[in-house]
Amino acid sequence: MEQTEIIVVDNKQIVLKNYNDQIPKETDFQLRNCNKINLKAPQGSGSFLVKNLYLSCDPYMRGRMRDFHGSYLPPFTPGSVIEGFGVSRVVDSDNPNFKPGDLISGLTGWEEYSLIHTPQQLRKIQHQDDIPLSFHLGLLGMPGFTAYAGFYEVCSPQKGETVFVSAASGAVGQLVGQLAKLHGCYVVGSAGSSQKVDLLKNKLGFDEAFNYKEEPNLEAALKRYFPNGIDIFFDNVGGDMLDAALANMRIQGRIAMCGMISQTSLSNSQQFNNMYSMITKRITMKGFVQSDYLQLFPRFVEDVSSYYKQGKITYIEDMNQGLEAAPAAFVGLFSGKNVGKQVICVAPE
Repeated sequence: MEQTEIIVVDNKQIVLKNYNDQIPKETDFQLRNCNKINLKAPQGSGSFLVKNLYLSCDPYMRGRMRDFHGSYLPPFTPGSVIEGFGVSRVVDSDNPNFKPGDLISGLTGWEEYSLIHTPQQLRKIQHQDDIPLSFHLGLLGMPGFTAYAGFYEVCSPQKGETVFVSAASGAVGQLVGQLAKLHGCYVVGSAGSSQKVDLLKNKLGFDEAFNYKEEPNLEAALKRYFPNGIDIFFDNVGGDMLDAALANMRIQGRIAMCGMISQTSLSNSQQFNNMYSMITKRITMKGFVQSDYLQLFPRFVEDVSSYYKQGKITYIEDMNQGLEAAPAAFVGLFSGKNVGKQVICVAPE
């Protein structure tokens, strides 16, 4: 009987130390160096082993860091490896649908190697010379699809309408704005630095952009950029910006609720002064998650890949090197340190 060679290697991991309902801190995470992993998938398990190449830092993960079980995703378990979207290469497989060398995108662990038992949320990807592999975590991944489904399905845009995007230089917002421009809309974005404002106007093609930190009155700022009101608000931040937008919406306006990154606590409610506008202006506000629209994913990949290859859209990444950089990069999302989609390069392709 042929013996299978056993190869055991170190497997660095990022684990959650404790639940946190407030803004994430680097001390919420721990780098674990002592773990070992066998580079062979157990026979008869149906599992497969992957080497993680790129990992995604996404704001939604914050919701999984608290002890709350009423969301669309379960919480992380303290002491266990963080889970997130990644791009990985199959090293060994006991699953006939995945072969060594296959590139996959989907949920994996924040670690160097992961043993995958449930491949339902994974998809094979092809490496294309004209599209970076890491873009499958951003432009062609969950954030890009969130932008695509949210804009077309939730916002129901019409040519010539006015569109406001908050956190507009982030992973989702930058694509929303570009799709809106391709659709023939007037687009304004908000961001938190002059560098990001410059990128919005001069690289991403927004009609206007402003630094919300320099605006003493957000309602007045939006009135300045939208003197006739906002038809569509794609909201990634919530809070005071949402309240200001409510005061500036047009009749039959639509608000896509994508994120609440401004909230210091996910448990404490906030007072809104302009909610009555929902009635007087007949505004539609809808929360959504991209997984509600997965039937559209093949069309999304085809459309957005084509736009990118034709030069009709661009995409900005913020790449950090090494698994140990992941906690700081993730925490930086909540103070606006990232410029574009935050990605961690764990290993060379």
